[in-house]
Amino acid sequence: MSPLVSQVRRIATVLFALAALAACTSGPKVPPSVRLVEDARQTFEHFKTAPDAKDFNDMLPRAAGVAIFPAVYKAGFFVGAEGGNGLVIGRDANGNWGYPAFYVLGGGSFGLQIGAQQSAIVLVIRSRKALQAVIKHQGKLGPDAGVAVGWVGAGLEGAVTSNLGLDIVGFSTARGLYGGLSLEGSALVRRNDYNSEFYGTGATPEQIILENKYKNAKADGLRAALGAK
Repeated sequence: MSPLVSQVRRIATVLFALAALAACTSGPKVPPSVRLVEDARQTFEHFKTAPDAKDFNDMLPRAAGVAIFPAVYKAGFFVGAEGGNGLVIGRDANGNWGYPAFYVLGGGSFGLQIGAQQSAIVLVIRSRKALQAVIKHQGKLGPDAGVAVGWVGAGLEGAVTSNLGLDIVGFSTARGLYGGLSLEGSALVRRNDYNSEFYGTGATPEQIILENKYKNAKADGLRAALGAK
């Protein structure tokens, strides 16, 4: 296991503990995975309707999948770290939206950076090859996974028409101040605990996304937002 993946797993452990703590508050108990699916739906709807989301909406009809992270937290003082729970959902060979698998996006960086930031992030996965790479080659985004990744900055500003060769294009809406490096070097790591909670013990991203073996009606609102019939 690479040091980066190990670090992301530690971030996932902290995030799970925070989710469990939130679930202990008064009110109906909603499993963290179910709450995350609803947060992802709301995040996706926000990106679709943002005033400057033309590039985002133009890419969606041809996308092979999307990864949605409603809240990614990043902070640092020369050494930085980021992390956030989310999900990946893809289309099958016939173009039909399937069901989500759960991931954590995290990583670390070193350089001239100081501050803190919370971002909602959506990665538009533009080819079947890129979708398979994300699922089969868990780890660092970019060349390590055999895909080219580009980012549109906070507020969705900046046209991406010059990035037509990219396999994955990331959109983010940031709140807070953070000076320094971008999310390059981040990794996508499976959240096996959430996948098992949502579908049953043993469910894997390969089975969920590539083999379409699992369904859960609690994801139908998200699928409808994506355009599933």
